[in-house]
Amino acid sequence: MRKNATPSRWSAEVEMQVQFFDLDPMEIVWHGNYVKYLEVARCALLDSIQYNYVQMKESGYAWPVIDMQLRYVAPASFGQRLKLRADIVEWENRLKIDYLITDAASGKRLTRASTTQVAVEISSGEMCFVSPPVLFEKLGVTPA
Repeated sequence: MRKNATPSRWSAEVEMQVQFFDLDPMEIVWHGNYVKYLEVARCALLDSIQYNYVQMKESGYAWPVIDMQLRYVAPASFGQRLKLRADIVEWENRLKIDYLITDAASGKRLTRASTTQVAVEISSGEMCFVSPPVLFEKLGVTPA
């Protein structure tokens, strides 16, 4: 989530506990596993608008991630409960989601991130320069 940003009207939060298999030799969560945590939050968010990967495919569009930014603020460790939050912040020409990972007990920020996805028409393999109408429908908004 962008610093000092107002939460989006499309958001989801989930909690999870750090598992032993996510740790690196320094006994903190290996940096690459945060991508998995983003996916957990993103799927909860997409489920909330009823447009997760199955529905995307059925609508004729794939939505590959084309950019990902992560800022590691503090490490997570074994057994720690995390709160994962995802917010849709852009949707007109791409799907941009901001993330915030915090310690569930204290609220301390651990990681901030964002992903950008674009619609690709499955039948042609062509990237869409404007998000398809199905996304606007799922979000309940009218295209500008």
